[in-house]
Amino acid sequence: MRSSLRHTRRVVARYGHARTPCSHLQSRAAAAGQPATQPPPAQTITARIQTRSLSISPSRSSSVNPEEISHFNALASSWWDPLGPSRVLHQMNPLRHDFIRQCQNSSATSSFAPGQKLRYLDVGCGGGIFAESAARLPTTESVTAIDPSTEILAVARRHAARDPALSTTLTYLNKTIDDLPLPTTSATQEDTTTTTTTTRFDVVSLFEVIEHVDNPSAFLDRCGQFVKPGGWLILSTIARTWTSWFTTNLVAEDIIGMVPKGTHDWNKYINEHELREFFRGRPEWWGAPQVFGVVYVPGLGWKEVKGSEKVGNYFFGVQRIQ
Repeated sequence: MRSSLRHTRRVVARYGHARTPCSHLQSRAAAAGQPATQPPPAQTITARIQTRSLSISPSRSSSVNPEEISHFNALASSWWDPLGPSRVLHQMNPLRHDFIRQCQNSSATSSFAPGQKLRYLDVGCGGGIFAESAARLPTTESVTAIDPSTEILAVARRHAARDPALSTTLTYLNKTIDDLPLPTTSATQEDTTTTTTTTRFDVVSLFEVIEHVDNPSAFLDRCGQFVKPGGWLILSTIARTWTSWFTTNLVAEDIIGMVPKGTHDWNKYINEHELREFFRGRPEWWGAPQVFGVVYVPGLGWKEVKGSEKVGNYFFGVQRIQ
């Protein structure tokens, strides 16, 4: 018992104090030099984020953390092993598609006409688990998948090359969202109003990404600019609670090793209500969110559990209204 207590104390020391119910999006933005209305949750968290942000060039500050990239580079070779370190991502992938369909079916407006195929932008695509599956759907026109890691993208491209049919629908780019040129507008011949070109997307997906960036506010704002009016910004992440710390950090990483150590930084998790507040502050751009809480059941995989978004993993989607 004493040994277990000592181990738990060491892990708590590693991840920081858990009683931080203030606005985490604003706190991390403040640490990266952005305005905030509340102080950071803890001085140790602020210091860590400032250190990370200072090591990143301004053009990539919202979405790239060298330590995170290095960690995932080490997993590149095993990305497509369904029983390897990325197996929880493989098991979660069907729910990603379920949630996207749920979001699209929830709205009377959309960025596409009936029968029109969808264009996806998959941000932080990793080895391409979601990107490949989306590119194979009969309802897909194209998938553009971006990631800052050359090593992981090499794995994604090799795997996609096994299926020649993907060559016409799937494009991988070694870029961050900050590297992509913003969508442009052009004047119509009929009047002086502007219309967007085809550079925006029906679905912009951020699966298991936002908890790995240093400046989530700037990152979300940047990603949102690539969504068509009527399209959806879709993400999945983890709530910052004692339950999530226990399951993802202590149990999954430190005790049973279901995922490699260092995969999760509990201080960077974002609560569902914090995302709601973020998008509520931009009512001219975004509609009411859709939320989908999921729980990992050993032996059965990921299952939707209503209300679980308050304590652990969840999907979150918002529709752009203009």
